Amino acid sequence: METVSTNRSFAGMQGVYSHASAETATDMTFAVYVPDHEQGAKLPVVWYLSGLTCTHANVMEKGEYRRAASELGLIVIAPDTSPRGEGVPDDSAYDMGQGAGFYVDAAEEPWAKHFRMRSYIEQELPTLIAEEFPVDMSRQGICGHSMGGHGALTIALRNPDRYKSVSAFSPIVAPTSCPWGKKALGRYLGLDKAAWRQYDACALIEDGARVADILIDQGTSDNFLEEQLKPQLLEEACAAAKIPLSLNMREGYDHSYYFISTFMADHLRWHAERL
Repeated sequence: METVSTNRSFAGMQGVYSHASAETATDMTFAVYVPDHEQGAKLPVVWYLSGLTCTHANVMEKGEYRRAASELGLIVIAPDTSPRGEGVPDDSAYDMGQGAGFYVDAAEEPWAKHFRMRSYIEQELPTLIAEEFPVDMSRQGICGHSMGGHGALTIALRNPDRYKSVSAFSPIVAPTSCPWGKKALGRYLGLDKAAWRQYDACALIEDGARVADILIDQGTSDNFLEEQLKPQLLEEACAAAKIPLSLNMREGYDHSYYFISTFMADHLRWHAERL
């Protein structure tokens, strides 16, 4: 692991780091915020997964999480959204290729070699974090926005014993039922739709996956709400499975970081209560 930068902020340290990933066969960059703490202490951690076109830097620069994280004693980790670099496949559309990993392990060419974001987020990066930072890996929560909300929900549902809390901002809750998801899952995974279900929060719940509870914030003025996000489908799936869901429809808010930063502290408090 190499240190790219460190900056003191809100009685803590915001760092950016890089390492050579075996899963993606590329160098990967990620951000970690560590609040001040007693020597030898281990802190709970909240993972934040970003959305389409984003890197680690979007939430780091616009998410306004550090004051709350410092007050609550939470480490916040923001990975990148895809592999990048020379030789990594890309696409001219913003919703495929670099910046659009969808947190899947791709099975189709030309994506299969590098686009292994599921294994990177679930296995490789946590191992590195546990070695290098003062984290209590028995107290992990996960959060995300849009494509990253899809990632947070599906990762938590597949690993309920690892993640004690899960929340999302304007998540893609049913990618098998929206244009973004159908395009990405079809091209990354192939045409067998049965293989898509492990990457769809609503399908995972229908197939028996469970978490203790879920927090969702969604803006009513989000231009992706009706066609791509469809929070009512998660509401229906959680009701059928008896999973407590706090779905906050925020009047007048859109899909941007103006929205996310407004409610970020609420989400971190939600995670802190459970961690």
